[in-house]
This record gives sequence, structure tokens and C-alpha cells, in this order.
Amino acid sequence: MADLALARPLEPGEQLRDEPGPDTEHCLRLYAKLASGVTVVTTQGGGGPTGMTVSSLTSLSARPPLLLACLRNGSRTLVEVRSQGVFAVNLLRENQRPRAARFADPAASSAERFREVPLRSVLGAPVFGDALGWSVCLVEDIRRYGDHSAVVGRVAAVQVASGHPLLWHDRGFRSLSGAGEPTAREGAPR
Repeated sequence: MADLALARPLEPGEQLRDEPGPDTEHCLRLYAKLASGVTVVTTQGGGGPTGMTVSSLTSLSARPPLLLACLRNGSRTLVEVRSQGVFAVNLLRENQRPRAARFADPAASSAERFREVPLRSVLGAPVFGDALGWSVCLVEDIRRYGDHSAVVGRVAAVQVASGHPLLWHDRGFRSLSGAGEPTAREGAPR
């Protein structure tokens, strides 16, 4: 039977110890069931390119074309996206799991993350030459929500190739072309 978590009202005189609502563990178990494509958000920083794996990305609007990416607060990438005002979203192919894990590793330096990645600059943002697709976005808005910031970008350039995307579901990388088995369980997207 499924475990149910509900918010409960505070008793008179009781102090609020945590945010109201279900605890983090229950929420993360639900979030793990949300399937998403795996992307790497990149930008050109003061010391070179920077980027991070992101699974919280969605189309926000077709007219005007807007994407919404959720980036972890305190990340080097978010700092540079704020500073530069432009970023790229690189949709990874199903065989690019090692790259997704490398860009998800908070201990990896930018040099380690971008090692052997074919890059080109489009509108000042680094894009992956071998991605399933990419878009370059101009920052429209950034707002902090909890431990992440929602970054809205206006799509200024886009390219799409053929193939299958790398997916993130149930805390593991997945593939559309497989029988539903995970391709790995390492390096959670941020």
C-alpha cells in the first residue's frame, strides 16, 4: 500500500519546525516518478564555458518561444547565466549518459566537464556539436524558488537532429529504445 503524506495544521502553541506540507523524502519520491529529457545548460563564464546537467526543463510558450529551466541555487552555472544573460540548452542523446553524469557531478571542474566535448559558439553561448538538439536563449527572467531558481529564456536559435533522447526517471538514466531498463544510476541531474 502506498505511503500517504499530508500537511497537518499546527496545534495551538506549536512551533513550525519545517515547511508546511509533506516532508522532503515524500516529495522526492514523487519527483523521481516524473520522467524528463536530460539536458545540459551551458553559458560562457569569465573563465571559460560552464554548465550543469538539468532535468527540470520545459517549454513555457510557443509565441513567443520561451523555455523554463530550473537551476540549483549557488551553482557556478546559475551565477554565470545571471551575469551573461544568455545560455544554451543541450538535449542529450541516449548514448551520452557519461556526459550527463560528468556535468551533474558538483565536484567536477568546468575543464573536466567540457573535456572532449565538441563545442561551438552560437550567440556567445557554447553548444554541443553532437547534441540531439540545442537552443540558445536570452534570459527573460530569473526567480528564486526554494533551493532552485526558475530561469526563463527566450529562444533565439535552435537546431534539432534525429535520434533518441536520454531520459531521467526514478533516479536513473533511461532510454526510449531499450526495454525500460535504466542505463545507469549515477549522478543525479540538478
